[in-house]
Amino acid sequence: MINLKNSFFITLTAVSLLSCKITAQKKSAIKQSKAEVISIIDKVNNHWQETHPEPGNSFWHVSAYHTGNMEAYKVTKNKKYLDYSLLWAEKNQWMGAKSNDKAEWKYNYGETDKHVLFGDWQICFQTYIDLYNFTGKKDPGKIARAREVMEYEMSTPANDYWWWVDGLYMVMPVMTKLYNVTGNEIYLEKLHSYLQYSDSIMYDSEAKLYYRDAKYVYPKHKSANGKKDFWARGDGWIFAGYAKIIQDLPKSAKHRAEYISRFKDMAKSLAEAQQTEGYWTRSILDPEHAPGPETSGTAFFTYGFLWGINNGILDKKTYLPVVEKSWNYLTKFALQEDGTVGYVQPIGEKAIPGQVVDKNFTADFGVGAFLLAASEMSRFVK
Repeated sequence: MINLKNSFFITLTAVSLLSCKITAQKKSAIKQSKAEVISIIDKVNNHWQETHPEPGNSFWHVSAYHTGNMEAYKVTKNKKYLDYSLLWAEKNQWMGAKSNDKAEWKYNYGETDKHVLFGDWQICFQTYIDLYNFTGKKDPGKIARAREVMEYEMSTPANDYWWWVDGLYMVMPVMTKLYNVTGNEIYLEKLHSYLQYSDSIMYDSEAKLYYRDAKYVYPKHKSANGKKDFWARGDGWIFAGYAKIIQDLPKSAKHRAEYISRFKDMAKSLAEAQQTEGYWTRSILDPEHAPGPETSGTAFFTYGFLWGINNGILDKKTYLPVVEKSWNYLTKFALQEDGTVGYVQPIGEKAIPGQVVDKNFTADFGVGAFLLAASEMSRFVK
């Protein structure tokens, strides 16, 4: 059982240490050169790959790391990163869940091979499509399973495939990436249909943020202090997901302006909720619900803000100060001397009062989020 008194003092100590570091740094903006940002990427990614030499499975958390690894490859051109993802994809046979009996395919939560239509088994397709594009587009086998699964899914009358907010990051970019490979407009039509369903059950039009899923909608569910409870990593998934699909869409795409509007609304709400030390607490609008730093949500937000600034979607003057603080947190506090990315909330679905998250808490998906942010930072700096 967690000792709440001890966890409070651990959290208080972490916040105090972070406050001291931030106070010392707060007058400085982003000072790194492109080479120095690339060095940070290499420090983090080399450490992860050297300590995880065996390819994992194709479930969501491993696959989320690979989405960051692909961005790291794009900006560094380090073939070792490409080879690491290729080895992983080949080990998993370029598939997610492996059932070939469509009659048994499911999309409720599940970690079995029958859960082919569950988004946590589909995020791997993002990297498979990237690998297909990066390695000459000569092997359609690399995306054959992705097309089989997604085209079957789109042939069904259901539109409730994305019933939890994480799934929006997992699958929305699969739809836009496959659209760009195939030119098939149905990918974009179904993306919008599925997202409309997600919005109807998870989006709060007043706060301009997403609940993790229908279980957490206010007032049925409240934070410890009676507030709306928006989980940072959950909103990180969707904020990053919007950045990913907007960049993939042609300028003339039917719903592009709608997605940009939602992305900008979220940016405003998130900026207002950022903590002085640069991070976002696990319950975004109730910092006291689960106080202290958290890296995965903060890294996804940093990626989204940077991408928006880099592409003229978000106003630089307004949002660069947000990024300066969050980047400072990520690189001066979350990043440890040996390349470990710390303060990553473990796998879960909510902010948990009393849960201790310290510098020793790392995870594949958290490293992936950090690599997304750092890769976008390398595009920002001179």
